[in-house]
Amino acid sequence: MQPVVIYSSDYCPYCMRAKQLLSNKGVDFTEINVDGQREARAEMARKAGRTSVPQIWIGATHVGGCDDLYALERAGKLDALLRG
Repeated sequence: MQPVVIYSSDYCPYCMRAKQLLSNKGVDFTEINVDGQREARAEMARKAGRTSVPQIWIGATHVGGCDDLYALERAGKLDALLRG
């Protein structure tokens, strides 16, 4: 299983939905909360080229946000990406 990293915020409904999908699939993930964490938010923006949360990586692949994660799931491609 590929490592999964999600940059998130406590009050973001999209973050909650993304984490729920991953949890429902039994996927362990590392969550980096950017609330009040200037350095973490700057790192996320630098790596992703985006400032919105969530930002999700599966292995070395930047998936994007919640909508991108769900699009992979609907297309039947998420499981393969998780397996690497």
